[in-house]
Amino acid sequence: MSKDKKKKKDFTDHEDKYDSDGKIKTKYYEAEIQKLWSELVKLQYWVKDQGLKVLIIFEGRDAAGKGGMIKRLTEPLNPRGSRIVALDKPTEKERTQWYFQRYVQHLPSAGEIVIFDRSWYNRAVVEYVMGFCTEEERTEFFRSCPDFEKMLVRSGIILIKYWFSVSEDEQESRFRDRAEDPDKRWKLSEIDLKGWNKWEDFSRAIDEMKKYTDFPQARWWDVPADDKKAARLNCISHLLSQINYTDIIPKPMILPERIIDETYVRPPQSESNTIPIIY
Repeated sequence: MSKDKKKKKDFTDHEDKYDSDGKIKTKYYEAEIQKLWSELVKLQYWVKDQGLKVLIIFEGRDAAGKGGMIKRLTEPLNPRGSRIVALDKPTEKERTQWYFQRYVQHLPSAGEIVIFDRSWYNRAVVEYVMGFCTEEERTEFFRSCPDFEKMLVRSGIILIKYWFSVSEDEQESRFRDRAEDPDKRWKLSEIDLKGWNKWEDFSRAIDEMKKYTDFPQARWWDVPADDKKAARLNCISHLLSQINYTDIIPKPMILPERIIDETYVRPPQSESNTIPIIY
């Protein structure tokens, strides 16, 4: 083998894959996620070719790693066929609408993968625990949500719901990291801080939510997320198993010889507004 070709690491031993704390090592994670990204590209080609409508909902406790998961999931995808929906709190007008109304306009069209970074499940957990909705509104949500989701599935939408779980100690560690790191501080909101002392209240709300909204047409899938890297690999792997797809990636393309127009004269670069070359 030539010196310029690197031999791929063969991760056969447990110590090659996991550190002393049992968490996935970076090199193993990077090798595995590259494989999964290749499969995600195949999946997206299939979704577009077959006109599938895929809706993936990511929910979970604060600091459970949903944002990082979504970034890794979408990294290899063509943005023309995939969207992330992360809605802000409802406006005054939206508060007067049917609760699900503002989400409907973001549902996938044929050939599209749509990812919800939080969704209508705000009502069942965050809104209820933090006092932003009434008991009656939550009860109505539990009545309406299964019917609403069954309608989506009957319409042809492939609905996949993930709940990211994190332990109390790990959540505290991530909160402290965000509070201390100015580059991550935007991830820590006032709601996060207010909800910090409501762990058990959130737990009860989560249990109640799953009791009413976990049903055969739209199961909840739990993702243990104390190890972020493992959570991403496990979640992407599971997602790929939920949709039967075939590899229809086009064959390698051959670039035609470029026809050069020798009459074209490029203006001097000094006439362009070039950015400072710092690096």
